[in-house]
Amino acid sequence: MADRIGIGLTSQRARNRLVDQLRSMGITSEAVLDVVRTTPRHLFVDEALASRAYENTALPIGFGQTISQPYVVAAMTQVLVETGPMTRVLEIGGGCGYQSAILARVARQVYTIERIAALANRLRTRLYELKISNVRVRHGDGRLGWPAHAPFDAILVAAAAATIPTPLLEQLAVGGRAIMPVGRHGEQMLTLIRRTEDGYEEEGLQRVTFVPLLENVD
Repeated sequence: MADRIGIGLTSQRARNRLVDQLRSMGITSEAVLDVVRTTPRHLFVDEALASRAYENTALPIGFGQTISQPYVVAAMTQVLVETGPMTRVLEIGGGCGYQSAILARVARQVYTIERIAALANRLRTRLYELKISNVRVRHGDGRLGWPAHAPFDAILVAAAAATIPTPLLEQLAVGGRAIMPVGRHGEQMLTLIRRTEDGYEEEGLQRVTFVPLLENVD
């Protein structure tokens, strides 16, 4: 796959500027910052948008979906990395694969579910081209999770709902964590959910804006 480096807008300097910006916004994990610095975000967006790949902004990827803002990707990843093991991680809403590629660098095994078939196929192709071999992709309803590979140490949900779906809670290992935007559009709170021996604990982290978590599969 062409790396599109020659356009002069995907240079290491642009990546370094993005990392400096993320650090100024409160991302403190050097491991996460290094992964952001070395992951080619421009390869996960349309070529026409490659010049904006290292801006700290969400960008359209088609089908009414977006590639998340780098700060949000880094913040969600940092929370999971700093709160427990990352041996077996479930991602809901694989999209274009950028968050999947980030998780692949900090987790032993990633399982990602995408409800839109065309995006799931594109995601598989992109990960293969980048030689990322520790991510398994499934086209399906993310609200149901992936019980065959549960329990998970961590679950990252890249879409918002009023509450975290019960199947995802049930697929968390005891001591596991899930991070997800909870609430309706305009009132979403990035929320960390921990599974304990006695149940679940929730902690609101910050206001965010995500696309809704839908149950139908396209």
